[in-house]
Amino acid sequence: MRPWTLLNWVALVATGGAMAAELPVRTITLYKHGIGYFERSGTLAAGETARLEFKAEQMSDVLKSLTITDQRGPVAGVRYDSAEPAERKLSDFPFQIKPNQPLSVFLDQLRGARLRVRTAGSEYSGSVVGGRLQEAGDDTPPREQLTLLNEQGDLMTVELTTASAVSFLDPALQTQFQEYLRVLAQTRSRERRGVFIDSAGSGAREIAVRYIVPSPAWKSSYRLIFGKTGQPTLEGWAIIDNTTGEDWQGVRLSLVSGRPISFLSPIYEPRYVNRPVADLPDEYAQAPVVHEATLQNLMRDDQVAGRAKAAPRMPMMAAAPAPAMEREAAPSSVAATAEGRDLGDLFEYVLPQPVTVRASESAMLPFLQQTVEARKLLVYTNHTSPHPTSAAELINKTGKTLDGGPITVFAEGAYGGEALMETLKSGDRRLISYAVDLGTRISTAFDARRDAVREIRVRRGVLTSRAAVVDTATYTIRNVDAQAKTLWIERPQRRGYTVLEPKPVETTASANRFEVKLNPGSEQKFVVREERVIESTEMLTNLTPDVLVTYASNVSLSAAARRQIEQIIGIKRRIADAEAARKQAQDEMAAIAQDQQRIRQNIDSLNRVSGQQAQVQAYARQLEEQEKQLAVLRDQAAQQDRELAKLRIELNQAIEAAEF
Repeated sequence: MRPWTLLNWVALVATGGAMAAELPVRTITLYKHGIGYFERSGTLAAGETARLEFKAEQMSDVLKSLTITDQRGPVAGVRYDSAEPAERKLSDFPFQIKPNQPLSVFLDQLRGARLRVRTAGSEYSGSVVGGRLQEAGDDTPPREQLTLLNEQGDLMTVELTTASAVSFLDPALQTQFQEYLRVLAQTRSRERRGVFIDSAGSGAREIAVRYIVPSPAWKSSYRLIFGKTGQPTLEGWAIIDNTTGEDWQGVRLSLVSGRPISFLSPIYEPRYVNRPVADLPDEYAQAPVVHEATLQNLMRDDQVAGRAKAAPRMPMMAAAPAPAMEREAAPSSVAATAEGRDLGDLFEYVLPQPVTVRASESAMLPFLQQTVEARKLLVYTNHTSPHPTSAAELINKTGKTLDGGPITVFAEGAYGGEALMETLKSGDRRLISYAVDLGTRISTAFDARRDAVREIRVRRGVLTSRAAVVDTATYTIRNVDAQAKTLWIERPQRRGYTVLEPKPVETTASANRFEVKLNPGSEQKFVVREERVIESTEMLTNLTPDVLVTYASNVSLSAAARRQIEQIIGIKRRIADAEAARKQAQDEMAAIAQDQQRIRQNIDSLNRVSGQQAQVQAYARQLEEQEKQLAVLRDQAAQQDRELAKLRIELNQAIEAAEF
């Protein structure tokens, strides 16, 4: 007979509790930002436990959002599998189960535990003394034996190979063994975690459980169908993915357009807080105190006491108080009551019929089929292409928010093209381009011209002038088709430019749109003029009279403004004349000084030669004459300096007073 293994025995010992109650999925709400809101409900009997399973990475979202509604009373509590690895959990048990482990070897770990062993005709009870596996011999099969100590103190040897049942007599050990098997089962599905909801009170009750978990974002796609006449029809389809691992059977499904704030908070993982270490202060032995009998030795007593005084107590660092547990009663409410409803920045589509999607399957569900207001246009945006695009202007009068997504256009029963649309609020409009119109050709010519200064302002000595650069774009448009068309030319808004003509029919955050009516088989021109104003500033003191004359001749100046500039021009010219005269005097003085140096050198040379006194006297008279000229020139330079100082004061006053 082969020895027992634990696989033969687990079913006999691990008699678990009642099966967990099922809570089927009833309602699902999918969001665009990767979150799914799930509602489960079902009947829970008194003392029964409901079990929910989640992936390990979903547990933090479940723990932060789980709400439970019980109409008849409170639940006893919620338990869930710890994030601690199963291997570490198993190592904490006082026994271990190894692969293909004989039963006797396992029971040998439970020495002292009380067991009951039933064989074909007998029953044995007692405390485990030891288990033994006797290997097979040449003519004997392997034998498993268990030694028990019964209540009478007798040792008994039981042949486990003939046992029909082995059970624990200690309920705590029985529970511990069942928990070991439950943790062991987790190792087969490492990514699954259980959440257990225990009921309280008596009688069955209906409970509802709601939570959020990461889910694939639902996607929307549209079909815009143009007929020969009338307004087009817009169909909206939602694409959803069931990655939960269980079937969605007849669930109420809602789809929410929008992006509420959501984030990951790792509350599932155990968190340990470092606490400060607070040691008790050391105790010191009390020093003896000697008490003297007379007052004359009072000073000595103080000295002795001072030496024998105990050391001060060390201050003790107190640990921070533990924060109070915050209890938050989360409301349990998400109920779809309409086909579509506005939720502020969100919009919810509620599918009217229950939905069934099998596990690991996806589905495409219609959420919109409605006539919309739209008109066909041509849009010219890419100025490097000779052809505009065929487009449609959608006006959302459906009363619903249209979630962004791809649109396939069908025109008169044929495929027309594809486009992308951003989210379109109710009452808003959007332009979509879905094809290239080869029946229209556009060429563009550009011209830039700078106008003369159109405005001059002076204030506090600063002259500000404004000129304009005018850009002209001429579009030559040829419609070779036999039907009339409406063309929108879209030009980007350029910083600092304003449109002169014509007025745009529509303005976006980054572009201006101009409308052109195209006749069948025609060619026409369309001109757009834009200007940019250039403003420059200069200090009046830095401008020459010639530059100021240019500004004074500008036709935009008033007569009073022109007189103020002409006054400044006159003063600047007088200053220029005075500076020129002063420079001329300084140049003459420099020339005379240089000539005097030459004459003095000649006099020094002649004084060394006899008979040259007449020539020396002539040089001396020449020096005397030059000194008189220098005196006159110095007076002239000083006069020019005084005149320049006066003129500069007059100029500053004129500049400060000028304002227009």
